[in-house]
Amino acid sequence: MAELVDRIQEYATQAVEYVRRAVGLPLEYDSDTLPLLDHYLRSVPTEEPAAVKLVVMTAGAYFGEVVRRTIGGRWEYTDEAVEEWRVVMPAGLSFSPPGFVAAAIARAALEDFDTELDAPPRMLPYVQAALANMGAATEEEYYSLCGRLDTLEHVHEILVGAAASMLGDAGPPDGDGDADADPPDDEVVMEADPDVAGDDPGGGLVN
Repeated sequence: MAELVDRIQEYATQAVEYVRRAVGLPLEYDSDTLPLLDHYLRSVPTEEPAAVKLVVMTAGAYFGEVVRRTIGGRWEYTDEAVEEWRVVMPAGLSFSPPGFVAAAIARAALEDFDTELDAPPRMLPYVQAALANMGAATEEEYYSLCGRLDTLEHVHEILVGAAASMLGDAGPPDGDGDADADPPDDEVVMEADPDVAGDDPGGGLVN
């Protein structure tokens, strides 16, 4: 686990340096500077797979650290592939930071990445209800990391309240689905080299 944390920190540090070179301002692992990363991601040359792969890894590590430090949680992985790394938040909500970054670059959901929220089966109805009750967002807002962080904070708060209700023997919300439903599959199939060189894929591309 220590090796995983070291690798994540290395990738996140690379993302900070890439953004600093591109826009001249530092990322501070907080929501205030997260728009700088969104701005940087819009400059990534999508026609260059190697550049996209590197940004997905480094910016994914950085965004996961922002969420972990802002809301709480831990990193979890099932194998050595960076795309399999997930952040599991205190109430059980989990997501793939690399998947969110890949979607932010493409401005679309991607079959080869996990871009969905997941939670333990008992919590899924609350997640679905929270997402259904959120206001409409533009495409740019929806895929931006700033928008994703807002969503994560909102759903996390709902799950914290739901967990407290469960401890008080309250059941799941009426009409929001089967509390025992199976969670969605979390398949991530993109191949990537976690030891890819740390060259800046997007430096100088931001106007």
